Amino acid sequence: MVAGVAALALGFLLLRPKTGHTVVHPEPRPGVTSDHVLPSGMVPHASQALEAYEAARRNPQLLDGLYCHCECSKYFGHRSLLTCFESNHGGNCDICMGEAILATQLAARGNSLAQIRQAIDAQFGS
Repeated sequence: MVAGVAALALGFLLLRPKTGHTVVHPEPRPGVTSDHVLPSGMVPHASQALEAYEAARRNPQLLDGLYCHCECSKYFGHRSLLTCFESNHGGNCDICMGEAILATQLAARGNSLAQIRQAIDAQFGS
């Protein structure tokens, strides 16, 4: 029953009409660290969760400069994508995990923050 309700809620979120709102990415905070990212032993056991949390640990400044398209800033008060990985939220949300992994892959290929933001918005934006 709970799984069915969760699936319906997820389907609603994924199929909601595009709002056309302007995304404002936060500026990365100087000196931000991954000190508050959950340790590996506390990461939810979802597919790609370990990889996403590791991305947050390796690239806190990058993730701190990205808006999270699951809109957790609006509903949970998150500052940036990095904040998603300071709790179990990031490991239970496909959008958070997808953004963190994509951003890290693009950064490893030498993409700038502006290019990464553009790619994240294109893939995950509403």
